[in-house]
Amino acid sequence: MARRGETIELAVLGLLHEGPMHGYELRKRLNLMLGWGRVLSYGSLYPTLKKMLRGQLIEEAAATLTPVTRRPRIVYQVTEVGHREFERLMSEVGPTAWEDDNFDIRFAFFGRTDMEIRLRVLEGRRTRLQERLDRVQNQLAMTQKEVDRYAAELQRHGVESVEREVRWLSELIQAERRYEEQAPDEAASAQPASTPTTATRQPAGPTADQ
Repeated sequence: MARRGETIELAVLGLLHEGPMHGYELRKRLNLMLGWGRVLSYGSLYPTLKKMLRGQLIEEAAATLTPVTRRPRIVYQVTEVGHREFERLMSEVGPTAWEDDNFDIRFAFFGRTDMEIRLRVLEGRRTRLQERLDRVQNQLAMTQKEVDRYAAELQRHGVESVEREVRWLSELIQAERRYEEQAPDEAASAQPASTPTTATRQPAGPTADQ
């Protein structure tokens, strides 16, 4: 299972590929990516940033003054080492790629991955959720008579949430495969039509001077 710090590292590297950012902006963007239910505190972010600085994945680019406190605000940017690490992490297709937090971050940066990797991650995530769904449905069937209606309703809500994500993943996978099938045809149709060369043109007729 991916550790929380590793997930944050991946997200920070992905965001800094867009351009340098200071800690406040990084935290705001990360909270938008993680969702309202998983708010990221400065106590989680800044130790990760310090660790990434030590590992030379990022570096301090500049310091800007805040308009209110007039205190310098550190701006971070990704290094070449960080760029390579981001590419490595985004190319992984093992079980950690489709865990809850890690999958959300990976999906946010899908535009920077190959189609084959995207498909493998989507299919892995769908398989993981389907296994979870089967397990929960079996448990629900066994405990339905033993719980009150509120606990049963909560379980039903959980099942429906997983079912919705499985359908969503299936639609994404189908869309990726359709795009994969259309891409070769579009590339072929984009080839310019051949034009006759000088060697294959018919010679001009005799001129008036001949």
